[in-house]
Amino acid sequence: MVMASVTPSVVLFAGAFGLGMVFNLAPGAVFAETLRRGLHEGYAAALAVQVGSLIGDATWAILGLAGVGLLLQSPAVRLPISVASGLYLLWLAWLSFADAWEARRAALPTVADPRAAARGAFGAGAVLSLTNPQNLAYWSAMGAAMGVLGVTTPTANQFLVFFCGFMASSVAAAFLCAWFVEAFRRRAGVTWRVATYSACGLLLGWLGSDLLLEAWRR
Repeated sequence: MVMASVTPSVVLFAGAFGLGMVFNLAPGAVFAETLRRGLHEGYAAALAVQVGSLIGDATWAILGLAGVGLLLQSPAVRLPISVASGLYLLWLAWLSFADAWEARRAALPTVADPRAAARGAFGAGAVLSLTNPQNLAYWSAMGAAMGVLGVTTPTANQFLVFFCGFMASSVAAAFLCAWFVEAFRRRAGVTWRVATYSACGLLLGWLGSDLLLEAWRR
């Protein structure tokens, strides 16, 4: 009896953890900003971006699992989110190109106020995650994903297990990404730093422009 009740929860948690890792480790705006901040300001800033993004992850997860995701797909809600996110991404792209220009100096940049840098990085991660329209589509499809895991009519406890699995993967991915960025930062020379900042700028600029074009078409 105990194993019969525990096993489905373990499978659901593991499935949510795996889906969360795919979601969190996929290249995107949050990772690009984590790389940009971490390369410029160090491990604490990289981790702060990731931790800040957990706010948006948790918010969209709760809304999606509560069945609000489909309502959030309406143009009246999606349009302003897309515009705000697009403009913010273009701003971050500009900062990335500015960092690339400054990185031509051989020495690693110094941070005058690490705590202020971490607070700014935390806010950037939260804003990026909360204004990411892709989260709407992702969490609107979670009902189908739970069905694949054998949950056709989820209970409150199953929603909680799935949420905990997803958030556990988000926390693990946050530390993994921050560690990777710090390891890269310690070994990257001038050429690599310039190339990385430029790549982040191109990715952020492309994502921002794509969102604004999508909003214009709507």
